[in-house]
Formats: sequence, C-alpha cells, structure tokens
Amino acid sequence: MTFHSAVRKAGLITAIAALAVTAGCAKKDEGEVQASGVKLIEAGKLTVCTHLPYAPFQSKDASGKVVGFDVDVMDLVAKELGVEQKIVDTPFEGIKSGQDLNTGKCDAAAAGMTITEERQKVMDFSDPYFDATQALLVKTGKAYKSLDDLKGKKLGVQAATTGRDYAKKYEAEKGLQLVEFEDLAALQQALANGQVEAAINDLPVWTEYIKENPGGFEVTAEFDTGEQYGFSVKKDGNPELLKKINETLAKARQDGSYDKIYEKWIGKQPAK
Repeated sequence: MTFHSAVRKAGLITAIAALAVTAGCAKKDEGEVQASGVKLIEAGKLTVCTHLPYAPFQSKDASGKVVGFDVDVMDLVAKELGVEQKIVDTPFEGIKSGQDLNTGKCDAAAAGMTITEERQKVMDFSDPYFDATQALLVKTGKAYKSLDDLKGKKLGVQAATTGRDYAKKYEAEKGLQLVEFEDLAALQQALANGQVEAAINDLPVWTEYIKENPGGFEVTAEFDTGEQYGFSVKKDGNPELLKKINETLAKARQDGSYDKIYEKWIGKQPAK
C-alpha cells in the first residue's frame, strides 16, 4: 500500500466513523423512547404534568408523596404501559395553554382540568373521566347563598380556571369584586383569613377542604356548569398515548377500578 493510499484509507475510516457517530447522535436527539408502542420522553417513565395542590385530585401527603384521584388513574395508565408515573408540578397556565406538552416537559397532563373548546384547540383530550360542578364556599355562618348576596364584596377565584371564568361572566352584572390567586392553597388561605368573603372552585375540591377543616366552612351554592375533566396530550402529537389512556379508562370503568378510586377520593360511588 502506498503512502497516499494509506492516507486515503485512513481518511475514509475517519469519515465513516464520524458518520456513525452523527447517526447515533441523531437517533438519540429525537428524545423519544417507546413503551408498548407509545412515545415517551423518558425511558421507563410516564411523565405527567400537574399543578399542586388540588386535593382530592392531586396533593402531597404527610410524607411529601403526591397522591390523589388523578394520580391513581394515571398509575393505571402507567401500569398498562409497563412503566412508572413521574409527576412534574408546574404552574397551571403552562398546562392549560399546551406549552408544557409542546415543549416536552411531560407526556400528559392530569390536573383536574375541565375540557373546553379553547383548550381543545391547543391539546388533545381523553374521554371525560369526571363530572365537575362549580361551588361557592364561605366561612360557616356567613349569609352568602348566591352571587347576588356578594354584591360589592370580594370573591376569590383561582387564576386560569373555569371557576374564574364563570365568576368573570357575572362580575359586572352582580357587582362582584374578583380577587385572583395563583393556586388553590392561596385561595383557601385568603378565605380563611377574611381577605375574601367567599370563593368559587370545583365542588369536589371544597368537599375535601371541608373534610380537612370540620366546622369551619360550608358550600352554600352549586353552579351546574356541565363541566367534565379530561387528561391531555400534545395536540396531534401522541395519538398512541391518547388511545392508551382512553382504553385504560374504559377498562377501569368495566372492572371496577374506577369506582374504587372514586370512592377512595370522593367518598361516594359515581352516579350510574
């Protein structure tokens, strides 16, 4: 072999090696792994975005572990995929806008989230898994039985929620003074310390809060808004995962798993 041939051969080997490395990198950079034919952002994990606290759907227990209705249902999905659920706590605005799903922060979102036309434009929802009603919470003994009773008073709402949207709709008509809070804990604290006279949020959330604070608060009005919760995935981005979620929901309703989760967290069986 001549000197020039050796150089050419060495160069060729180097080029092939570089191509192999590049190809390997390209495959790795896709950032996708498969579990039962479903794309996931991390191997062995179903990464789920939520916003804490929102008991009984998701909150931390005494040990700091995230537990709740949504957590138990998504654990069923993870089990079907043969992986573990990994929960990411993130502001609700990033969830409802679809941003967290679009940027690959999570595979799915489970945050006691109502399915709305606006949200359906930016993410794909599962079949509904929970019927939700808005409700008015006041301190025990307060004479606020409706929005009309709150004219000129401060009404607390949680930012970026459908409860906030419902109150906003009647703000001018009922003469309400809306005060927005970033999360549920801040809203509850504001009601407890008298910063607001009443608060609107989902009924199951208030039911849980009353259970934790017996005698201190009561629901004085319910607003049947026809809302239903859904889990979500990236818009047109993960139809296989969406299908798996829907299949798991259907199976859970059929084999009794859903009823057990409902009874555990809500306290009564769902209406048949």
